[in-house]
Amino acid sequence: MVIKSIIMLLLFLGPIIAVSLNGVTHPFAVVCMYIISGLGMAGIGMGIMHDAIHGSYTKTRWINEMMSNTINLIGASKDMWRIQHNVLHHSFTNIDSHDDDINPPFFLRFSPHKKRTSLHRFQHFYAWLFYGLTTLSWVTSKDYINLVKFNKMGLIKDRKTFNFYIAKITFWKLIFFLLVIGMPLLFSQASIGLILVSFLVMQFITGLCITTVFQAAHVVPNTDFPMVDDDGKIKEERMVHQLQTTSNFAQKGSFLFWCVGGLTNQIEHHLFPHISHVHYRKISKIVRETAAEFNLPYHTHGSFYSAIKQHFLMLKRLGLPQ
Repeated sequence: MVIKSIIMLLLFLGPIIAVSLNGVTHPFAVVCMYIISGLGMAGIGMGIMHDAIHGSYTKTRWINEMMSNTINLIGASKDMWRIQHNVLHHSFTNIDSHDDDINPPFFLRFSPHKKRTSLHRFQHFYAWLFYGLTTLSWVTSKDYINLVKFNKMGLIKDRKTFNFYIAKITFWKLIFFLLVIGMPLLFSQASIGLILVSFLVMQFITGLCITTVFQAAHVVPNTDFPMVDDDGKIKEERMVHQLQTTSNFAQKGSFLFWCVGGLTNQIEHHLFPHISHVHYRKISKIVRETAAEFNLPYHTHGSFYSAIKQHFLMLKRLGLPQ
């Protein structure tokens, strides 16, 4: 985890510093530096802050809190992510109107229980463009939108906490934009246009990487989308529910596993979010055998390409008339 953290932080910060110090001046090279930085952002999101906010980066609480701030460094809010991901996604995986990860804007349909429109018929083609815009929305407006939404849901303690979050979110976003746009504009010879285009490319790469990895584990044909009953209950207990609604992919790919913070093994993550992702591959054999012993599903796709293909087919299926 320590080695990965150093590498991902350097991937994110190094290219920006190189551009700011005029170490890279050619326009194409500047764009390439921002692409590398975007990959570093994705690595921080999937491989550092994800574990840290779950409390699984280390056994030491203050180190978890310190490393969880890396999400603030890349322009998003640690506090809003903790509610959206730890509380809503992990507690209500693939449950319509509860799991925020399958509650996208109106032009996307991730659940068979969502209302379908004629626009959704083409979502398997255009969804990928919006995946690339995910982090751009995240670093600009999404955290504020979520803060208001979570406050209405009663997930924010009081008005004082609400105001504190506004100030904290704004502070970190200013730091982020000063880092990735302000510094290069102030200290390099690159034009405003070049920096802004490079920034947009960076965000697109980050958004596409992160969103594709997360959606390929849940919005695929072999996962379930349970409904609550009249009493607001679901049929299965937590661990069975996670096995039914989550899918692994490319479990033999060591390099991909390392790059995406173990999220090739989403089943293990959803069953044991308090365990560091570096252990997922070792415990996956036990999980698979135990699932088979109790006649429970263990969904997996052989490759990342296969998972993406299945996600594409699921988007197409969800876009068709019932």
